[in-house]
Amino acid sequence: MAQVLLNKVEKTYPGGFQAVKGIDLNIADRELIVLVGPSGCGKSTTLRMVAGLEEITGGTISIGNRVVNDVPPKDRDIAMVFQNYALYPHMSVYKNMAFGLKLRGTPKPEIDKRVQEAAKILEITHLLERKPKALSGGQRQRVAVGRAIVREPAAFLFDEPLSNLDAKLRVTTRAELKRLHHRLKTTTIYVTHDQEEAMTLGDRIVVMKDGLIMQADTPLETYQHPKNRFVAGFIGMPPMNFFDGAIKNVDGQMVFEEGKLTNVRGADAKAQAALAGKADSDEPVVMVGELTLPGNGFTLVIPDHLRDELAGKVGSHVVLGIRPEHFSLTPTVGGAAMRATLNVVEPLGNDMDVYLSTHLNDHVVARVKAESGLTMGATTVYVDVAKVQFFEPGATGMNLSLTKASTHATA
Repeated sequence: MAQVLLNKVEKTYPGGFQAVKGIDLNIADRELIVLVGPSGCGKSTTLRMVAGLEEITGGTISIGNRVVNDVPPKDRDIAMVFQNYALYPHMSVYKNMAFGLKLRGTPKPEIDKRVQEAAKILEITHLLERKPKALSGGQRQRVAVGRAIVREPAAFLFDEPLSNLDAKLRVTTRAELKRLHHRLKTTTIYVTHDQEEAMTLGDRIVVMKDGLIMQADTPLETYQHPKNRFVAGFIGMPPMNFFDGAIKNVDGQMVFEEGKLTNVRGADAKAQAALAGKADSDEPVVMVGELTLPGNGFTLVIPDHLRDELAGKVGSHVVLGIRPEHFSLTPTVGGAAMRATLNVVEPLGNDMDVYLSTHLNDHVVARVKAESGLTMGATTVYVDVAKVQFFEPGATGMNLSLTKASTHATA
């Protein structure tokens, strides 16, 4: 077990493409940290640089107290679990798990002891004599994890290990992986593009975009106090709703007035590519433009706890963020009314997703308690104003709602 430290780590490929842009990350001994982000954000490249499978082009990587920049993968004291399992088809489960130890010259009694212990932990003892082709996808993944366990490494590296499993099996397997980490307490770096997987597994989650770390924090803090609009929109399902507008003083009250965007365009190159049908990333598409007021949108009184934070933004373009669960279809204490049109209802059992539109926004999602008999058309919804957040415009506009008490580490 060991601390893993990344200091100003960069990766630039031939041709000049910079996949990772000088990131700093301190992974504590025994911590399970999850790198999450859309396709092409640099998370897998970062993991592969820690493993030694990609050469770094700047900075240092340390495992334990040793800088490993020039250390071959086999000598880094790490074990990696891949998306495709990488099992030898002609070998039994036992031999697959034992193969790495055999290459290292580990004595046979020690190999047998480690394989049997790992098989017991993973509940695959009854599979040891089978070949990979006789196993289900979930069983193959357990074997791949078992092969990593027997090496007793300083750190485990997981590269999207559950992506080939069906939805139900992914849920049960990630619970097993978390239980396994609690038992083994080995430093673990886990890569996924699935933000739900990241939230449920990680002691901390590291949200990445375009080769940079947007935020590194506990799952709950990342969700409740996103550092910028990208994190707010990427973490959470359904995603946060965003409304462009301006802060104004009206009759002695500070309010947010929804405005209309003109000259609308993608906020960055990826958004523009998505609009042109050429997207190679699954990150949220953010639109920007010039704000026009009045736009005949809704107004919302700024909650007391945010007035000092937003005082310097009066008259400025800001973006209001409301999470789906902070809407209600019935009046609530401290709830602000908003006129909307009810378009679609998706029952989810105890909850339901309600798709709404406002005068200026065609896609608003509310997650509310399930009820029957709703009528499509004009309605009133209620917003928990104590939970709303405000951001600067742009794809990575900073969270203006963060007070000094709610700022957190980024690495």
